[in-house]
Amino acid sequence: MKESNNMFYGLNYYKHTLRKYSATAEDTNMRRWAFLEEIKPRKVLDYGSGVGWFRAWKPVGVQCDSYDICSISPQTGITEWKYDVVCFWDSLEHILDLSDIYWILEQTEYVAISIPIKPESIDITKWHHYRPHEHLHYFTLKSLHAFFAKQGFEIIKANQNECPPRIDIWTILYRKIQ
Repeated sequence: MKESNNMFYGLNYYKHTLRKYSATAEDTNMRRWAFLEEIKPRKVLDYGSGVGWFRAWKPVGVQCDSYDICSISPQTGITEWKYDVVCFWDSLEHILDLSDIYWILEQTEYVAISIPIKPESIDITKWHHYRPHEHLHYFTLKSLHAFFAKQGFEIIKANQNECPPRIDIWTILYRKIQ
């Protein structure tokens, strides 16, 4: 695996995150597991796992590995060569060089993401998700679908079931084109 040049979040970031979002973490992550229910994954990789909430609410019988791209939080690491689904919950926009994940996309059937999607009509500098040096990529639905199509994936479903309170956040499931 190639060395990453991604942002690094320190302990203060995680302390702030835990205090601010712990009350809603269970609801958000249960919605994410329900979103994946129809594909019945057995091996899951949470790529960009943050403090590990997604793994904390995993269903019985599911192996959920966690790998954080920019933290010192507890994680399992990538223990498998192939996963049923790789999840990028609030992490894809933080990866400096998206070619760093091409190898993992080649080894999975599904990709699930939760990501801020910029409305076409908004000036990016006026958008509440505009965070230079933190969000390294900005997508519209069209540009995100084009990115995954180029990697050999097609969209299965998309919704905004994390909204509100999370404005402009989309949850999307892609499947590798056979």
